[in-house]
Amino acid sequence: MKLRLTIIILIVALTIGSIVVVTGFISDSKYVEIPTISNSYENLQKYKNELEKINQYNQEILKDLEYQIKNSDDVNISQINDEIDVINKVINENKLELEEILTKLSQIESNP
Repeated sequence: MKLRLTIIILIVALTIGSIVVVTGFISDSKYVEIPTISNSYENLQKYKNELEKINQYNQEILKDLEYQIKNSDDVNISQINDEIDVINKVINENKLELEEILTKLSQIESNP
């Protein structure tokens, strides 16, 4: 039961953290009066850094969950595996978004 509660708390924290970062990025970009290339570049750079931090945090959560499964005698392993699949999906979505940001950054760098 403790293991399941821990996993649920980790998933909720992961989701809330992702929402906060995305919301922060969106709200920052709304208040830029004159969008310039350098401001866009800086915003994308900050967003990229935050996505990388989230991705690293997600990887740590995944490793922790896998460790807990290996050292658990819980009968609800299938539920835990489903939760790991959800975390893997979030990690993959973050990686795709990070790749898009890196592409945009490289386009801005190549066209000053």
